[in-house]
Amino acid sequence: MENPIALPLLPTAAELPDSDDCPVDNELQNLVPNLLLAILSAIWSDRQDWFFGVDMGIYYLPTAPRKAIVPDGFLSLGVERRRQPSGRLSYVLWEENWIPPTLVVEVVSQTYDGEYDIKLGKYLDLGVLYYAIYNPDYWQRDNHAPFEVYQRFDDKFILQSQEKFWIPELQLAIGVAAGIYKGWEREWLFWFDRAGDRFSSPDERVEQAQQRAEQAEQALQDLQNRLKQRGIDSDSL
Repeated sequence: MENPIALPLLPTAAELPDSDDCPVDNELQNLVPNLLLAILSAIWSDRQDWFFGVDMGIYYLPTAPRKAIVPDGFLSLGVERRRQPSGRLSYVLWEENWIPPTLVVEVVSQTYDGEYDIKLGKYLDLGVLYYAIYNPDYWQRDNHAPFEVYQRFDDKFILQSQEKFWIPELQLAIGVAAGIYKGWEREWLFWFDRAGDRFSSPDERVEQAQQRAEQAEQALQDLQNRLKQRGIDSDSL
């Protein structure tokens, strides 16, 4: 996208709404992208060159600077992780060095919102490279697969995958798998490594840490028992 000439006339994030103020249709529209964000926060904890927005307005049209699109989730690379102490109010393209999201994620709900047509066209205009649509409940109604990933080629989005899909720019794959998040065991969207192994949710990391602690405690107890059988006082070691 070319930089507009009238850059100083464009509004700042502080002057723009941070969302469209429309309530989500169901909680998955928040939980699914928040899980992706939580996993990235763990596996990319040492990186400061990315931002993942959830239900945040994206302003990208210099000719209509107050008009936004609000994805359920989006990931941008090559931007500041934290732009200010209070965080971003919205994602304003002319304040982000004109860097569009690499990936946008939409969760289709009971009320169809143009994910396969209207929004697809808007994300093309925005310059998004990959567009993932998760439709676990209404895919038959919409005549699509439960999960689809589209990749941008020139001025078109082409369907690339209806399963797990590798994104080279991220060095991660995104796909569907069973897991536990917020105490809810079901199918979610997860990140996967190059070998195809999925990264754990926060719930699962806590459980794994507890298991490691229990195993370490059991190993210590076993050692103490063996020493006791040999007549050795473990406190003297």
